[in-house]
Parts: sequence; C-alpha cells; structure tokens
Amino acid sequence: MDLNNRENRDIRTVEDVLRLLDGLFAPGADRWTEGGADWWDSFYADRDKPVPFFVAKPDENLVSYVERGLLPAGGRALDLGCGPGRNTLYLASLGYEVDAVDLSATAIRWAEERTAEAGAEGVRFVNGDAFTAVLDGPYDLVYDSGCFHHLPPHRRVSYLALLDRVLAPGGHFALTAFAAGEGGMGSELPDADFYRQGKLDGGLAYTDTELRAIFGDLTETDLRRMHDEPPTSPNFGEPFLWTALFRLT
Repeated sequence: MDLNNRENRDIRTVEDVLRLLDGLFAPGADRWTEGGADWWDSFYADRDKPVPFFVAKPDENLVSYVERGLLPAGGRALDLGCGPGRNTLYLASLGYEVDAVDLSATAIRWAEERTAEAGAEGVRFVNGDAFTAVLDGPYDLVYDSGCFHHLPPHRRVSYLALLDRVLAPGGHFALTAFAAGEGGMGSELPDADFYRQGKLDGGLAYTDTELRAIFGDLTETDLRRMHDEPPTSPNFGEPFLWTALFRLT
C-alpha cells in the first residue's frame, strides 16, 4: 500500500459522510446521484413500455387535494423526480409556476415535448440531482411522486435538508411512496441490510408510521393509500403507494 497517496482520512463534514455511504452501494444500484442518470435514461427510452406512470395523467391524490381545497389555487411548485411531467403539467394548468427536476435527460425531453403539445406556460425543467441542482425556492408546494422511495436511508438526511431549504413558511409537501404490508411494493428490509447487500432492491417500502416519524417536523394533513384508478379514469392511481400531504407550520 502506498501510504503517501491514500485518501481514507478525509471525512470532515456531513456531506463527506453521505458521499462515503453512497459509495457503499454497487455502481449499478445508484438511482439517486448523477451516476444513476444512465439507468434512468434507459428506463425512459422506450415510451411504449407498460409502465403505469408513463400515462399522461396526474396523481389522483394531487387532484383530490386541489378539489378539496387543501392546496392553494396557485403559487410556486417544485416537482421532484418529475419523469415525463404528468404532474408538472397538471400543476401548470392550475396556474402554478413549476420547477421540475429529474436525473434523466431522456425523461426531461419527453416532459418538454408534452409541455409544448399542451401549450403549457410557467414551467422550468432542470436536468440533474435535486440535492445539488440550483433550485430557486421558496416553493409553496413541493411534490414528489415516486422519488423518495428510491433513496438509500442516509439520503433521507439530504432530503429533509432540501425541504428545510426550499419549502416556504406555510407551504405544503406531498408525496407518493411505496407502501409496506399487504398489497404494497418495495423492499421491507431493515435499513442496515441495504448497506450489507449494496443495493436497494428496486426501492424502499414504508409504513404510515415510518412516514409520520420521518416527516414529523411537518403537520400532517392527509395520509392514506392511493386509490386504484381504472384505465378510463382521467387520473393515475395505484394502491401499492402511500399518498401523504404535510404542511410547514
């Protein structure tokens, strides 16, 4: 070993620790840093794949929040992991100014095409890692449909820091995430096991109790399973997901 060239005593900050933990996962398991962009580009390359959320429909819970008056009629919104932009376009149709971020340039191009076809205005797409991208907050709404459950446990720290940085006072945070238990989806392994095996098994499943604990600094407005929407519905809905709405008070 060349002791003069080693760099194994360089941990000084929390971010150094987070990057160290990132490196405990096999490169092919990365779905959350810019290193995972190629995987997501491949995932979105075939638009005809039978992937439920490829449909050009907003989440049923998001529509429900609006129709029940739980969200403001407009403002500034951040769509985390926007994919092909289905929720982005819905928010824009309500008058929101939307910043939409995704690791995949392929997904962003698809979302831009949908935006042009819809004639939507007030949308800015950002291709990159949400933790390092320049996001011009504060936002009245941060919406996450399927991003959070692809993060390894230690990156919850980054996620909460992001919310703390960009969510406006009185603003809302909403997400959908893999549900643990009967009819759910995602891995239910303990957090430590993901580091032992070096992969996330396609995503982490959460219980409602766990989501309440993780986002315990926010005030819960609504937390339930997503409704199962039929193909003829104008909205997207799959019951293997939790839906949650919180507010910063």
